[in-house]
Amino acid sequence: MLKLIIFDCDGVMFDSKFANQEYYNQLLAHFDRPAMSPAELEHVHIHNVLDSIRHIFRHFPQQDLAEVHAYRMALDYTPFLGHMRMEPDLIEFLEKTKPRYQLAISTNRTNTMVPILQMFELQAYFDKVMTAENARRPKPAPDALLEILDYCECQTDEAIYIGDSIIDREHTANCGMRLIGFKNPALPAEYHVTNFMEILELPPFEEPH
Repeated sequence: MLKLIIFDCDGVMFDSKFANQEYYNQLLAHFDRPAMSPAELEHVHIHNVLDSIRHIFRHFPQQDLAEVHAYRMALDYTPFLGHMRMEPDLIEFLEKTKPRYQLAISTNRTNTMVPILQMFELQAYFDKVMTAENARRPKPAPDALLEILDYCECQTDEAIYIGDSIIDREHTANCGMRLIGFKNPALPAEYHVTNFMEILELPPFEEPH
């Protein structure tokens, strides 16, 4: 029986590609580097910030990445929140599922996740929030999912993850969890949806609760 729904953030709860583009291009511009290519934008959109910074600065070996991370930690993320676009039916879905299920987040965001939840007033919906900062290892390692399962006292087959990328497929496969592919029909997943309310029509959600 399904007891726990776990969400990815970027590409699922929010369309954040433009926010990511502005954020990482700001890091590059601060160190007088050119803006990201389209391929680099796709990379940073699904990887954690440490991998992303290594990737976009890979052509500049003379750049001290410690300086980049120091600037990143001091950079106020608030201006970039304005570029985040919440899925239009997310709140409705949360309102319908919160009374019946435990809800959690597993994301490769780091110190930007809490400000996002605060700005969009979503903190109260989630029992546990795991990021690349507080997980022992970031996605695609299963550590965050295992910690959520432990915290929520659930077995793997009592949980389901909503994700949109191959990183999410690897994340769930590494602990045997079912995946709902969100707005990505090409993603190998047990289920596919184009919006949140479609999820309620999937077989796991039709089980007696």
